[in-house]
Amino acid sequence: MGTSLRRQDYTQAAVRALKDAIWHNSINLAELFGVDKGAMVLDVEIGVAEPDKVDRAVLAAVFPYGQPRISVVMGGLDVPRSDGGKPTVIANAAISVSIEGVG
Repeated sequence: MGTSLRRQDYTQAAVRALKDAIWHNSINLAELFGVDKGAMVLDVEIGVAEPDKVDRAVLAAVFPYGQPRISVVMGGLDVPRSDGGKPTVIANAAISVSIEGVG
């Protein structure tokens, strides 16, 4: 999960969600099978309330290796603010890692 507290920046919330997912999980599948890390296929799904406002190229740049395939769908949550300001944006991320031709 990632958030944009005040700017209503869907891309930044999604980037934070991806970094959180990577930080809490090790993407070491390639090492387990003895293949190059660049061969990993990273199927990424991001859920936000306004998918059209997410820059997929910025999300792809988060990954230091592998081949990210990014899908942005309806999801996440926009939380209204009591002061009438822009809502807090919450993005959710899921990453599935595979290596084509292995397994």
